[in-house]
Amino acid sequence: MDHPDLYMLLFLVGAGFVAAFIDSVVGGGGLISMPALLFAGLPPGLALGTNKLAGTMSSLTSSASFLFSGKMNFRLVAWLFPLSLAGAVLGSLTVQQIPATFLKPMVVVMLIAVTLYTLCKKSWGNQSHFAGATGRNRTVLISGAVALGFYDGFFGPGTGSFLIFMFLLLGFDFVGASANSKALNLASNLGSLATFFALGVVNVPYGLPMGIAMIAGALTGSRLAIKNGSTYVKPLFLGVTTLLIGKQIWDLLVG
Repeated sequence: MDHPDLYMLLFLVGAGFVAAFIDSVVGGGGLISMPALLFAGLPPGLALGTNKLAGTMSSLTSSASFLFSGKMNFRLVAWLFPLSLAGAVLGSLTVQQIPATFLKPMVVVMLIAVTLYTLCKKSWGNQSHFAGATGRNRTVLISGAVALGFYDGFFGPGTGSFLIFMFLLLGFDFVGASANSKALNLASNLGSLATFFALGVVNVPYGLPMGIAMIAGALTGSRLAIKNGSTYVKPLFLGVTTLLIGKQIWDLLVG
């Protein structure tokens, strides 16, 4: 198995820290980590699996940070966790058989809708008024956890944004929505990672150093989010979703 040289290792460590800093709060770290792994010379399939190794280390760290801060609704995400994990395993197995490229136009439209809705709802996410997992809320949570877990395993871009949006719709503030989304993102990452390991498409010498740097980035980003609240998270959420839209449009035009 190939090992990165010193300069490439330093590059992956730097990219990993920045990616996890952003991803720990609002998702979208793959905008940085995936291109970095491709630049390092990994083929796309191997880069995807390796990115899941590093991303899982990041999401585990940020999830723990939000949990210990009391910002995460643990009772809620605990029963959603296995649903996201199972969805991701199914998605990762499916993508080995069916190319995911047909999803790109739909993802662009969905990300634009999420961004515009968030911009128009000026005070949205400033305060939490979640009414509990009953009735409609339970239906949204179950279907969202499975569907977005599947999506993360099958394609991935924008998963963090979609998860945050789901929790915002249910009445959480931005910090609470971000905290809960990281737990479900951890579940889908674990499901995908286990599948990629089973398929032999994870490069540990590349993914492990990047993942260690991501632990530091995730700690830094999540602590800033906890400290500064919605005034910090909302602009970052809008900025990252805008970048995701641009990246997906670019891929459509040059693909």
